[in-house]
Amino acid sequence: MVAFNWKALENFPLLMYILAAKTLILCLAFAAAKMYQRKRIEEKLKREHEVRLKKEAEKKED
Repeated sequence: MVAFNWKALENFPLLMYILAAKTLILCLAFAAAKMYQRKRIEEKLKREHEVRLKKEAEKKED
């Protein structure tokens, strides 16, 4: 007969809470990184658009 150590399950709820907290932290960190990347890309595109408009305005002046 196989004996099962039921004492090992005493810490199971705590381990599940730790796992859930770690998962939540990782998800929030990933979301923050994606938001930061998107912000940087949008700023870069905005600068490129402004430069393009400036060049077109200079061509029209000439």
